[in-house]
Amino acid sequence: MSEPLLQAIDLECERDERLLFQNLSFSILPGTVTRVEGPNGTGKTTLLRILAGLNDAWSGQLLWCGEPRARQRESFLRNTLYIGHRPGIKPLLTPVENLKALMAGRREVSDEVLVQALAGTGLAGFENVPCRNLSAGQQRRVALARLLIADEPLWLLDEVFTAIDADGVRAIESMLQQRAAEGGAVLVTTHHELQLPGMKSITLGAGGVHEC
Repeated sequence: MSEPLLQAIDLECERDERLLFQNLSFSILPGTVTRVEGPNGTGKTTLLRILAGLNDAWSGQLLWCGEPRARQRESFLRNTLYIGHRPGIKPLLTPVENLKALMAGRREVSDEVLVQALAGTGLAGFENVPCRNLSAGQQRRVALARLLIADEPLWLLDEVFTAIDADGVRAIESMLQQRAAEGGAVLVTTHHELQLPGMKSITLGAGGVHEC
């Protein structure tokens, strides 16, 4: 069996003096898609932010490639792509400029590749339109174009199907399957009825990890 990319051991988190989860343990393996599910308020977004290194209010252990994540922080950040519930798009910038900003510090990508990625999410012709003039769905597609140029082995995606139409949903599902087929790993929260072959689930509020 492959070594886990990310491993959580006995995670516990409280918010506003309310326990969200405890004794939560799971492993994220290469070549897998894992859905985090559970009722609203059970800590799905909080969990993803903890895993992405954006929330320090937790206890337990997190391992990156078998080592404590704190000791491997640079490697973890370089090899992890996080897209949050909000698209994180700057309204005054164009889609191309936003993608450049999102790639800053990662690697250089040509404008041609950026334009192709935007076209791949249905934004052909909108590359140089200020994002403040785009719909909520189009702004979400700008962020999702990042998936088409991503080479990080681990994706942490929070509600990526929000404000996306049926064609966009199918395109995203295809991206997730392709990422897993290429040996990467995806952890995703969504209210969308996501059903992918071999998909695993982490259930908050009830506990447990299972495969679909």
